[in-house]
Formats: sequence, structure tokens, C-alpha cells
Amino acid sequence: MPYYDDDGNELDPSAIPMPQMCQMCDKKDDPHEEILCNLNRLDQKDEPAFKCHAFVSLYGSLIDDIIE
Repeated sequence: MPYYDDDGNELDPSAIPMPQMCQMCDKKDDPHEEILCNLNRLDQKDEPAFKCHAFVSLYGSLIDDIIE
């Protein structure tokens, strides 16, 4: 599914590196979360620190406290 910026330029979410936080997220392979995750990554591509308020750790609450 293509995404477009405000100027109509097509954006490719696969070209944006996936942050380490996303690699440890339980929603990473959930097709229902794909659009939200892609838009979040695209929106923060130039930010120094990645933040995701939808993050759910694969490892339970053990790691949730140390990420952010």
C-alpha cells in the first residue's frame, strides 16, 4: 500500500529502517497494526529518538519499564 506526504510524493515504508524498539514489539507482524506502525515510523524518520505509545513488548512488562 503506498503512502504519500503532504506534497503528494510517494513514501516507501520499507526504505525506513526499523527501530530496535519495533523489533521487540508484539505488534510487529500484526497486519491490523501495519498501517499505524508504518505511518509512525515514516513520521519520525528524522527524529533523534523514536517513540511509540502503541508499543507492547514481546517479553511482557519486564522490558516495558526500560524502553522509552
